[in-house]
Amino acid sequence: MRTHRSVGRAGFAGRSLSPLAPLALLAFVASLGALPAGCKADYPSCETNKDCHGKEFCVANKCQQCRASNDCPAGNECSSGKCTAIPGYCSSKAQCPANQECIANHCRACAADKECPGGQHCVAGTCTSKKPCKSENDCAQNEDCVNGFCTTEKPPAPPPTQCSLEAVFFDFNESALTTEATAALARDADCLKQVGRVATLVGHTDPRGTQEYNLALSEKRAQSVRDHLGRLGVDGTKLSILPRGSLDAKGTDEPSWAQDRRVDFNWK
Repeated sequence: MRTHRSVGRAGFAGRSLSPLAPLALLAFVASLGALPAGCKADYPSCETNKDCHGKEFCVANKCQQCRASNDCPAGNECSSGKCTAIPGYCSSKAQCPANQECIANHCRACAADKECPGGQHCVAGTCTSKKPCKSENDCAQNEDCVNGFCTTEKPPAPPPTQCSLEAVFFDFNESALTTEATAALARDADCLKQVGRVATLVGHTDPRGTQEYNLALSEKRAQSVRDHLGRLGVDGTKLSILPRGSLDAKGTDEPSWAQDRRVDFNWK
């Protein structure tokens, strides 16, 4: 019997708990207490931004790319929680078609000079550094009006003329054309139409009369010449008038005064 009890005690001792068992049990119970009370929502459902991917936002318990357009990169806008490209968006003119400008981050044609950068001018919907002009008076003193724009570049030299223009002479105190004058203008009209260049009609008078009267008379003479050339088919926009009055008069008697009463042609 003693031997049997000894063996029984030895067997019970063999099944005794390790000294670390209570600590392991406590750690297991503590881990159970750390588990959440409920299950985590499946993506894209969310409770906070931490439940979403990357830079997404939790909005109304759903993960989405943006809350407003300022959450999106440049050129995109927030639409239904997603960043989508803005049609026609631009950050520079290089991103726009050739006939459009980048204005307020949108490609479109300009409507006024104020929409162009750096003091440029809006011409036919595009911005240009060239100032539009109709005549030399629209340009700075060191610029010329060439092909509708002010430029400091000199226009190319005109082709050599293949014909010459004759001066037209007038009777004393008259701006009406004589028979000889109309015959000369017929030849001048052929020359002007052949060359196609711009010319100036310079009106003159003899020295008799006041300066104001002579300037007005010389302008009337030049105007008579231009009107007649227009009737002969010459483009009047290519003929300008310069009244000189008696400023260039050299005559001292009737024969020489007759040479003063004329309209000259100067090629431009």
